Amino acid sequence: MTKPSEKPLIVTIMGPTAAGKTAAALAIAERIPSEIISVDSALVYREMDIGTAKPSAAERARVPHHLIDILDPLEAYSVMQFRQDALRLAADIVARGKLPLLVGGTMLYFKGLKDGLDALPQADAGLRAALDAEAAVIGSPAMHAKLAALDPVTAARLKPNDAQRIQRALEIIALTGQPMSELLAKAPKMELPFNVLPIALEPSERSVLHARITTRFDAMLEGGGLIEEVEALRARGDLHLGLPSMRCVGYRQTWEYLDGAYDLGELREKGIAATRQLAKRQLTWLRSMPERHVIDCLAPTAAASILQQITRASENAR
Repeated sequence: MTKPSEKPLIVTIMGPTAAGKTAAALAIAERIPSEIISVDSALVYREMDIGTAKPSAAERARVPHHLIDILDPLEAYSVMQFRQDALRLAADIVARGKLPLLVGGTMLYFKGLKDGLDALPQADAGLRAALDAEAAVIGSPAMHAKLAALDPVTAARLKPNDAQRIQRALEIIALTGQPMSELLAKAPKMELPFNVLPIALEPSERSVLHARITTRFDAMLEGGGLIEEVEALRARGDLHLGLPSMRCVGYRQTWEYLDGAYDLGELREKGIAATRQLAKRQLTWLRSMPERHVIDCLAPTAAASILQQITRASENAR
């Protein structure tokens, strides 16, 4: 138990896709009374079970899960909404005498939770459309060069083909007259009402993680139901590839396959490649968090190692 003056403990279990985060969290919950808060921008959507590798009904029955199946695929979910929901849920879990486990791979959500929210302006539909039109004419590298002239700090951390983030940075400059890097530097940090134990499940061998990704994607295609799931989503008639839900890895590629853009073999190749790229981005995010406790996700003792870290953190809080 924590003293009234102490902040309660929450544990974040971060990692790339296919790192075994759900399995580790379930193993911990069997030893410590816990509830899981999903930190995953795809698991929030209903009707999207196969491609998101959503925890099964049996797994969710073993341990209470939160922020899963809370939105229709037509809706959007922001970092601000996640932070508000996660803080509220964590407080409720602590009040029930349990440990909040925040588990997932959406690193922007973890960052928003830890650092708070910036004061950047909301998106402007008209301006965004104009930037889209400009990008269609001159291309993403030229848009990146334009950003480099206006906000070299932000441009330096973005790749020339990162069209979405380049567009957002240019949009902010147009709306505020200030570079995004300056606005973020001025933003006050928001103190969390919890002590956070950041755990990162990372592979000691990247090739083994890649093999896991391949095996899982093949299972989704070969009788797993991914194509049928996307067919059902398309049949609704109100969804399209511009939505955040349909931009999720696996869904975009399957949608394009159903559009006839490529054959089944190409779908497999593109789906696996996109998932590997996602894992690479997630690991890059993790390396920018020096405070994290790294545990080899390939080790059979991964869950036991996390338990040791939790025990140590709890003892230090006494």
